Amino acid sequence: MSEVRINAETRTEFGKGFARRARAAGKVPAVIYGHGESVRHVTLPGHDLMIALRTPNVLLNLDFGDGKTELTLPKQVQKDPVKRTLEHVDLLLVRRGEKVTVDVPITVTGEVVGGAVLDQSLNNLSVLTEATHIPTGFEVDVDRKEEGFQLFARDVELPQGVELVTDGDQLVLQVVVTRAEVAEEAAEGAEGEEAAEGEGAEGGQGEESAE
Repeated sequence: MSEVRINAETRTEFGKGFARRARAAGKVPAVIYGHGESVRHVTLPGHDLMIALRTPNVLLNLDFGDGKTELTLPKQVQKDPVKRTLEHVDLLLVRRGEKVTVDVPITVTGEVVGGAVLDQSLNNLSVLTEATHIPTGFEVDVDRKEEGFQLFARDVELPQGVELVTDGDQLVLQVVVTRAEVAEEAAEGAEGEEAAEGEGAEGGQGEESAE
């Protein structure tokens, strides 16, 4: 689990105009909520925040410069659809030792057997885990797996203390044949049938000659 200390400033201004000025100054508007406390409005340094958010489920330890810090978990990140720059972040207030529900990415390793392809339906698993012990990812090995192999959410190995929230019967991935292979098998089958029909026809002609 990654934890990053980042400076934060309490803000009293709101609206689109303030948000544009803040982003122009390299800052990102954010809100902090949770534990029944009133929503707090802050700004965070854009560059530092962008780097921190590269780590899934990173914990942000907000430093307000007065000796007070707040431990938070990013829950919603808004980005400009074109520039992909940060526009706003929602932060969930967390405490050490408490459990939170998060989406953890699934990492696939290995190569399936030749002629087959991997069809992955889920890229993340939703789990309940301690806020300060969130797994960085779940690794799934598909090396040498053949057609017909299936992995469900319940089959993914979870660290101790981590509980599955995603439906255990939900398919994570499966190994299937490629369309090219199906077409090739169909072609080979058709050729075999034509050959058999040809042999049957030749046999019938021979019997007529014998008569």
